[in-house]
Amino acid sequence: MTTPYEQLDQWIDAHFDEEVAFLQELVRVPTDTPPGNNAPHAERTAELLAGMGLQAEKHAVPEAEVKAAGLETITNLIVRRRFSDGGRTIALNAHGDVVPPGEGWTHDPYGGAIVDGKIYGRATAVSKCDIANFSFAIRALESLGAPLQGGVELHVTYDEEYGGEVGPDWLLKNGLTKPDLMIAAGFSYQVVVAHNGCLQLEVTVHGDMAHAAIPDSGTDALQGAVHILNALYALNADYLKVTSSVEGITHPYLNVGQISGGTNTNVIPGKVVLKVDRRMIPEEDPAEVEASLRQTIAEAAASFRPPRGGSAITVEVKRILLARALKPLPGNQPLVQAIQQHGQAVFGETIPAVGTPLYTDVRIYGEHGIPGVIYGAGPRTVRESNAKRADENLVLDDLRRATKVVARTLLDLLKPA
Repeated sequence: MTTPYEQLDQWIDAHFDEEVAFLQELVRVPTDTPPGNNAPHAERTAELLAGMGLQAEKHAVPEAEVKAAGLETITNLIVRRRFSDGGRTIALNAHGDVVPPGEGWTHDPYGGAIVDGKIYGRATAVSKCDIANFSFAIRALESLGAPLQGGVELHVTYDEEYGGEVGPDWLLKNGLTKPDLMIAAGFSYQVVVAHNGCLQLEVTVHGDMAHAAIPDSGTDALQGAVHILNALYALNADYLKVTSSVEGITHPYLNVGQISGGTNTNVIPGKVVLKVDRRMIPEEDPAEVEASLRQTIAEAAASFRPPRGGSAITVEVKRILLARALKPLPGNQPLVQAIQQHGQAVFGETIPAVGTPLYTDVRIYGEHGIPGVIYGAGPRTVRESNAKRADENLVLDDLRRATKVVARTLLDLLKPA
């Protein structure tokens, strides 16, 4: 006689081609963020889910809130499967928004091409793959017809790349969901129990625009920005001395990911804008980190001396993102134990519980007191999948196995005591 776990595995194997086709359809609807016009993808996803018997509630975020977040349109989805009164509600969250594809692709980033056992396309690894993974895990669980306690919810949200405030945070603050436990879309076969935080600042450096033929008639904002950049990057040497106790997380670090400014080649730049990304380990206090960065910027601006005279530079600093670190909540142990047990059974090797230097919107569930972990379809490291790089891909067998692990885990958490 086959066990319930084996029955789940068999159902997933029998429907795996359907799961892959579903993922291909998700990849073929672009969700580049920016610009963040993601409501069309939600509509298509809801249509595909309905075709599988999973009715999705559509929760359109008001336009003013979406625009304030820097996006264009967002409709978040919730699929609810209630098996009985009582018991726990387990949320499965995956985000549909993605970074733009960029250059260097050898496969269509929106094609979902399958080559040598891999599927290629933007978000095949992070995290449209887990929309498919979670949807088919729910369907597999339903196929058992077993008596279960509690329920499962699938949350498909669309602003992870911008911090989650009009995705999971919006759903939770508006009382649209209140799960007991949650699993968020992953990017490797490991169970991730903690992640870094992220502070992003926009630093605007003002000088005095002038004709390039008369440089001493103005103040070069770009030279002032370089002075500030040097002060910021010098901090990374100190950050190497600050280490985390969480396995998989090393130390804080700072990056300037975008620089813009100037008006023309023959004009002394009057304004330059820097966008700073500061990763925070779980042990750090975000308020202290931000205060320290602002002090470094202010001191660097005050110490800048224009090489040919001229007025001083002025600086404005605006916070554009604060993503707090994910810290393990005590109640996450049932999730960790179940995923590790079934991961070892399905993958044939030990599944570690670690932290990651990335940040995700799963932290928002933690901030609302909901214990959770990150687990989903993916390889052993993010780098292997080319996530957020050209030719992002996913090994299809990893998708198959992750779906089995999630389905088995849901069965453990929802079966009667």
